[in-house]
Amino acid sequence: MKRICIIFGHYNTKTSFCSAIRDTFIQESEKIGNEIDLINLYEEKEQLPYYRNVNPPPKLVLDYRKRLEKSDVMFIISPCHNLRLTSITESFVDWILHPKWFFMYKSLVPGNKFFQRYGVSIPGAMKGKLGLLAIAYGGPMLAYSNFSFFDNIPYRRIKKSVFQLGGMRCKYLRFYSVLPNMEEKIFNKHMERVRKLARTLK
Repeated sequence: MKRICIIFGHYNTKTSFCSAIRDTFIQESEKIGNEIDLINLYEEKEQLPYYRNVNPPPKLVLDYRKRLEKSDVMFIISPCHNLRLTSITESFVDWILHPKWFFMYKSLVPGNKFFQRYGVSIPGAMKGKLGLLAIAYGGPMLAYSNFSFFDNIPYRRIKKSVFQLGGMRCKYLRFYSVLPNMEEKIFNKHMERVRKLARTLK
């Protein structure tokens, strides 16, 4: 059995496409015996403040980190807004997946004034765990292709600049042209992809 912590970042927690991803994934995961810890960011009684570098961090940050430490898998679900995840999801990433808990830098040549700014990342508390990412885009795939070279579309940024820094493995799902008039057969095909992802976590 695996414990999966889902970070859900869509304001419509009931009828959105992202909520369908969440519910389908949970249903399939529970069928195969996995345990779900759901963090519905918009429905949390206490909200994270705008990020600022404070030490020690707020108790809520420490509580979220404990929940992730108890999990084998972290699954972030969010729509894409202006080539980013939703602001509430980005805030979660900023606060929780932060040095020195998530990773830290180590100088390649400690004490050398010429190379002190060059180093490598050392994974922290989530090292070796699996990071899942599901992002819903409102536009077609081609509309985002111009940005992919620079790695600044969300899934690449989260995969390379976040998950890999923390030593996490990564799997992701991308859904394009997610609009209210989506055909049922396309919607069902997308949900089958979600079920397949859940079944890989036996």
